[in-house]
Amino acid sequence: MGSIDTPTITENGSTQSHAAVEPAGDDQNPLASSNGAPEQMTPEPEATKKRRSSILPLEVGTRVMCRWRDGKYHPVKVIERRKMHFAEPNDYEYYVHYTEFNRRLDEWVKLEQFDLDSVETVVDVKVEDKVTSLKMTRHQKRKIDETHVEVGHEELDAASLREHEEFTKVKNIATIELGRYEIETWYFSPFPPEYNDSLKLYFCEFCLNFMKRKEQLQRHMRKCDLKHPPGDEIYRSGTLSMFEVDGKKNKVYGQNLCYLAKLFLDHKTLYYDVDLFLFYVLCECDDRGCHMVGYFSKEKHSEESYNLACILTLPPYQRKGYGKFLIAFSYELSKKEGKVGTPERPLSDLGLLSYRGYWTRVLLDILKKHKGNISIKELSDMTAIKAEDILTTLQSLELIQYRKGQHVICADPKVLDRHLKAAGRGGLEVDASKLIWTPYKEQS
Repeated sequence: MGSIDTPTITENGSTQSHAAVEPAGDDQNPLASSNGAPEQMTPEPEATKKRRSSILPLEVGTRVMCRWRDGKYHPVKVIERRKMHFAEPNDYEYYVHYTEFNRRLDEWVKLEQFDLDSVETVVDVKVEDKVTSLKMTRHQKRKIDETHVEVGHEELDAASLREHEEFTKVKNIATIELGRYEIETWYFSPFPPEYNDSLKLYFCEFCLNFMKRKEQLQRHMRKCDLKHPPGDEIYRSGTLSMFEVDGKKNKVYGQNLCYLAKLFLDHKTLYYDVDLFLFYVLCECDDRGCHMVGYFSKEKHSEESYNLACILTLPPYQRKGYGKFLIAFSYELSKKEGKVGTPERPLSDLGLLSYRGYWTRVLLDILKKHKGNISIKELSDMTAIKAEDILTTLQSLELIQYRKGQHVICADPKVLDRHLKAAGRGGLEVDASKLIWTPYKEQS
């Protein structure tokens, strides 16, 4: 699987350009030789012309090498195509999936970026087969950034999965402006139809209303009196604040947050019924207000003891420990509720890795300090981590054995130190003394 950096995000509404260098057009000066005379262009061989005409336009499903923003050629699959305005009949732009990379890097490219000599046998993709091929690519190639914990697609039947793939295959919004950041989006999000022709959206960073034009946002900001998410501030430590937003009381905000999050999460669904959820929005605060860093949501009432439904750290704030902070915060709420908790299932592979890292650090810290025997039930009571999650974590670390009908934890100090080192840093600490919160109760 290829490894690449996430799209460049810069402040103050500017983004580093990743556009590929295109060949000189007819209106540009021809290449000059060392003596200053124009250099003659080599005519294209007749065989090459015939091959080009036989494969163009490229069909959906074609596999070919494409020049990416690093200047190198990578294998891609053509997902969709569209005719270019004011162009020749066979002039198309192509939406491609880089098969080595995450789906979030899918993009529109021009014909000049392809190495047409590398075109594989053109696949005659029928409508009913097209979505099946997308499903294959998705299961083989989809990866999730370590700051995401997503619900997977395992529970979908084949027809629903094909419908999801077909509906979300092409990114509809290319960039958004949120506060001082312009951010490249990663995935499709089902915004209302009137935004279908908008490649860029402008979000109010406080109420999350979104607009098509910068001028609309500027007018809105003069009227919007919010300087933080709606709802109650339940945590403040230094410049970090956490707000609890009730989806029933703040329905528009909750729906807009889901639209925004969907641009960066490859979920199977978008919850429109936000009444059933509480949203915990983490902010960095300064003299201009409280700026959203990320959030997690949880059901108000979960029969399965889920303490987290969805989690996201926005791209400008990733790799700073906020994702781990959000996971830890969800367990602090479970402790206040006097319940054990677990994230909503199914988790993606990398979502499970994120949680397994948190569980490992918490459990090993306790085992390292604890004198004498300790049971899984006692660990669960101390951490609010579900007993099944504790058991699978300790088993994966080979720290538990089954003797005489019961599980026995084997906590050799040197082994614990080795595992702790491998687990890495724990991210930002949640100061439980700064949490002022009472569990949700339905108002009569």
